Amino acid sequence: MATMDPSEKKILLITGAVLSLFIFSILYARGKNNDLPECLPFDKAYLDPKVKKLDEKTYQVFAVAQMWQFQPSEIYIPLGSDVDFFITSKDVVHGFNISEKNVNLTAVYGNINKTTVHFDKPGVYNITCHEYCGVGHQAMQAQVIVNDPSFK
Repeated sequence: MATMDPSEKKILLITGAVLSLFIFSILYARGKNNDLPECLPFDKAYLDPKVKKLDEKTYQVFAVAQMWQFQPSEIYIPLGSDVDFFITSKDVVHGFNISEKNVNLTAVYGNINKTTVHFDKPGVYNITCHEYCGVGHQAMQAQVIVNDPSFK
């Protein structure tokens, strides 16, 4: 019967510990809300840009990126709203970034990315394209305008 060298035992013990830690980390992170965007199955209905009001504080924005614009270019919502952004592209790869809200999506033709944002402060939130998409890239912007209906 062959005996195991003490250094081999150490290596196996360390490998087992690292593997256990890795598996625990994956299972632990899986149960947490990581705020990752969803990727939805493509449907041509998403190519129609619009803002849809579901109730007083819940909205859906179907944003479409194309050279060198976002549609809709201005999105008006009341203070305290939750907004589901669905983003796609009609042509090349574009970025969809709202830096004040830590939103960073990629718009790709044939894909729909979704994220939900809560707007708790009034103001203008700029949307910019962060993926180079051609000569007009620097002008590709839109705005989310959050107004406080109680302020007159």
